[in-house]
Amino acid sequence: MFYSLYFNKRLFSLSSGFSAEISVFVQTGDSVQLDIQTQELPEFDDLSWKKNKLENIVKYTSESKKEKRYPSYKDRMDFNNKTFSLTLRNTQKTDSGLYTAVAAAESDNNIVTYRVSVIDAVEAPVLTVNSNSSSPDPCNSTCNGSNIIISVIYDSSSCSPEEVTSSDKYILRLSCIGDSIMCNYSNPVSWKTDSKKVNELCTAKTAPAFPPWVIFICLITLALAAVIGFCIYKRKKGTEHPTIILFQ
Repeated sequence: MFYSLYFNKRLFSLSSGFSAEISVFVQTGDSVQLDIQTQELPEFDDLSWKKNKLENIVKYTSESKKEKRYPSYKDRMDFNNKTFSLTLRNTQKTDSGLYTAVAAAESDNNIVTYRVSVIDAVEAPVLTVNSNSSSPDPCNSTCNGSNIIISVIYDSSSCSPEEVTSSDKYILRLSCIGDSIMCNYSNPVSWKTDSKKVNELCTAKTAPAFPPWVIFICLITLALAAVIGFCIYKRKKGTEHPTIILFQ
């Protein structure tokens, strides 16, 4: 399938023609279409797509209107002889590099250059929530995105969002929405999320006035006192004698 492209364009002015270097990210196994990016091509005898300026991929001859495909991409590419776009299929990491369309006449003109980066989809992040009822900050949340880790403190119903971007454009973001904590991990071609409900985990809890063992001992003591009191009452009642009144 074709992947929605993330690209960054940097323009250069060249004495030999016009060119634009465009950064393109594509997910491993997907297809990517590289367009000429202009409606006004100079007259040319041949138009070629090359990788890293040296490796030929396809060459189109304007006079014969025929194309020649080179072995390295012969079975994994499509060339449109109307728009002169190049499509790479089933891309692999080894396909990363510079792809240039070159129009050849009396001299060579670099029409457009793409810097293609083939990268894997991100793995699912792991969100952990540690609750500490005795702490004034009841919850510490940690988001692990394989090569990046960030943490935030969840206080009552809010937290300050945190975001970290690595040098290779991986982004890890940890934030709170209502009673949920969200961990989002992304790169230019994919994103995945982990979330947890925290209204029960992260609500500050009031410690009981007495430890449970103290309450248990008190209950046992009260029960024994009640039994002893009842036994004393029964014994007193059994030893009492009736009072005899004599009338004269």
